[in-house]
Amino acid sequence: MDIIDIGRYLGALLLVLGLIGFAAYGARRFTLPGFVKPAVKRRLQIVECLAIAPRQRLVLVRRDDCEHLIMIGEGGTCVVERNIKNQQVSTESAA
Repeated sequence: MDIIDIGRYLGALLLVLGLIGFAAYGARRFTLPGFVKPAVKRRLQIVECLAIAPRQRLVLVRRDDCEHLIMIGEGGTCVVERNIKNQQVSTESAA
């Protein structure tokens, strides 16, 4: 093993470490989950999703303190109901 082989090995090692560093930088830059801390308070979230048909869904979306019921399907999206007040539904069954 001469000096040229050692140089190739070190060059390959530096190349691999550089690619790993570049991938980590890209993950932080484009905020992939698991690499960065999540936002403190998110304003928008999906509360519930219900499949009506194979290509139709009802989605309950919460924004700040109000909820919106949206139907998503082949023909596009449609807001079914707006400004639903946030209600906590009891899971107890009526006896």
